[in-house]
Amino acid sequence: MNLIDRLKNLTLLCVEDNIGVRKRLVKTLNFYFKTVIEASDGKEAFEIYENSKIDGIITDIDMPKIDGITLAKNIRKKDKNMPLIILTAYSNEEYLLELINLNINHFILKPINNEKLQIALNKVYNKNISEVIEINNNLKINLNSMEIKNGETLTRITNREKLFLKLLYKNRGSITTYQNIQDNVWQNDIMSQTALKTFIKVLRKKFPIEVIENISGVGYRFCNF
Repeated sequence: MNLIDRLKNLTLLCVEDNIGVRKRLVKTLNFYFKTVIEASDGKEAFEIYENSKIDGIITDIDMPKIDGITLAKNIRKKDKNMPLIILTAYSNEEYLLELINLNINHFILKPINNEKLQIALNKVYNKNISEVIEINNNLKINLNSMEIKNGETLTRITNREKLFLKLLYKNRGSITTYQNIQDNVWQNDIMSQTALKTFIKVLRKKFPIEVIENISGVGYRFCNF
C-alpha cells in the first residue's frame, strides 16, 4: 500500500501561527489526507484534539498561548501513540533531545519543502498505521478508521477502545494483563476494576459475537486468536 492510499481516510491537525505558512502547508497536506484541520496556536489545537477524531498532528513550536512543546506534552499525557510531527527552526542537539524524550515521531527543520514533508509522512505513517484486524470473513476491526465492520454494518469505536483492541491484537496468543492495560490504554488515568468492567461491557456490545475473553484475576485476550 502506497503513502497516499494509507492516508486518504485519515484526518490531520495542522498547527501553525503564521497564516501564510499554514495555508501553504495545508494545501500540500490536502493532497495526502482526507481532512486537514487548521489551528493557529497550541490552545486551539488541544481543544480540537480533545473534541475531534484526529489521526495525527503536525505542529510548529513557537506559537502564542501554548507552544508546540507544551502541546506535545499535553497530548502525550493522554495518548502515547498519537503520531506527532514537529516543525522547528532549531537544530540544537539538547533541544532536539527534548523532542525525542517526548516520543516525537519526526521533526522537520524549517524551511519546509515537499521532499522533507513526504519523508516525514512516510516515516511516521508507515510505522504507525496498523493493518485491519480480521476476526472472520465478515467481521473486521479497522483501527485506522476506528470502525468495526460486520458485513456492511459499521460501528464506531472510541480512541480508548482502539488502544485496547490494538493491544490485544499485539498480544494475541497470550493474555494482556491488567497492568499492561493500565500502562498502555488508561496510561496516566487511574483504572479501577469497575471502570474496566464497564468499558469491556460497552465494547463487547459493539461486536456481533464474543471476541474478548476475561481470564479471571489476570487480564483479557481475543477469543478468536
